[in-house]
Amino acid sequence: MPEQHEQQPEVAAYPVGLRLAGRRVVVLGGGQVAQRRLPALIAAGADVLLVSPSATPSVEAMAQAGELRWERRRYRDGDLDGAWYALISTDDPDANRAASAEAEARRVWAVRSDDAAAASAWTPATGRSEGLTVAVLTGQDPRRSAAVRDAIVEGLRDGSLAAPRHRALPHGSTHGGTPVKGVALVGGGPGDPDLITVRGRRLLAQADVVIADRLGPRDLLDELPPHVEVIDAAKIPYGRFMAQEAINNALIEHAKAGKAVVRLKGGDPFVFGRGMEEIQALAEHGIPCTVVPGISSSISVPAAAGISVTHRGLAQEFTVVSGHVAPGDPRSLIDWAALARLHGTLVLLMSVENIAAIAETLVRHGRAADTPVAVVQEGTTAAQRRLDATLATVGERVRAEGIRPPAVVVVGEVVEVGPAQGR
Repeated sequence: MPEQHEQQPEVAAYPVGLRLAGRRVVVLGGGQVAQRRLPALIAAGADVLLVSPSATPSVEAMAQAGELRWERRRYRDGDLDGAWYALISTDDPDANRAASAEAEARRVWAVRSDDAAAASAWTPATGRSEGLTVAVLTGQDPRRSAAVRDAIVEGLRDGSLAAPRHRALPHGSTHGGTPVKGVALVGGGPGDPDLITVRGRRLLAQADVVIADRLGPRDLLDELPPHVEVIDAAKIPYGRFMAQEAINNALIEHAKAGKAVVRLKGGDPFVFGRGMEEIQALAEHGIPCTVVPGISSSISVPAAAGISVTHRGLAQEFTVVSGHVAPGDPRSLIDWAALARLHGTLVLLMSVENIAAIAETLVRHGRAADTPVAVVQEGTTAAQRRLDATLATVGERVRAEGIRPPAVVVVGEVVEVGPAQGR
């Protein structure tokens, strides 16, 4: 049972950030509390000693990876010698009381998982963003602390919480305290603005210039401050250059002018997104590029339509293919005959215009004509639409139903597996 304390007016805690790099931290107990707290202590560079006869598999893995030292035994007096900070979280109340008394005698700040009132320190509810840590203490009410923390972090992420926004500043300046250098190549995800990564959204908030693809999440652009220059990549004047060269030149021009530039792409920038071509062009001019991966539509759009691209006992593989070049076209690099022999799931991107020819080719090379096919148009958005067919019928169905890009085509038995049939 937790220790009993006289009811006294609660004294506010003094908030402080501990710099624990290289300093001894002792964790007593290897259970769920330790599992939650250890990653942050390790990330802070602490010299962690874990004292516990047992540990959760995750904590044991940290020890095996050399991230902490583990002595497999119970607490004994003297364990806190030389410690700067202690986390007391055993399942033995007597050991916790003894360790707490040792911490007090040795002037070691200590957290108690079983009795916050008996501790000399409390762990705040923390949330992190790039260059920013939010820590919330509401006395001895951890659930309230977590709720307030979540509200603040979510407000910063979605812009509903008033936070200082940067102004267009000279080259070499910082935005929100974080230096901005070169170009950020950001994958915007499949279309739903909530599916961009947290880091991608924050870099957008720091941008002076955003060069966006047509298939990028357009709703994100509405959140930008009015001073941000938004350039539609499809409308850059090409002159004597090809479209990609014109985009490369625009990135280089704005980056050299000292602007914080975000290249916003749909999906992931390295999945049929020419992201590497843009990085290579920037590198030739000595311009650094930060790559922020995005959620690829090849997996997320089928998922949003209720399709799992793999399924136990049915599909042990999935293959992602670009269908923007038709089978038989001399520019095609795809071995359609080999794809037809696979038994797993085939995911086709940019294939609406050529789906009839692709389906006919797959059937001709051996894929069953009655293989299920799903076409998901504008996946993850409010306009999402799903069409079901087979390889024999998909070409005509897509034409008759007026399916248009962007759409993801899924070929395989997983198309017919839904919640009712799932195991």
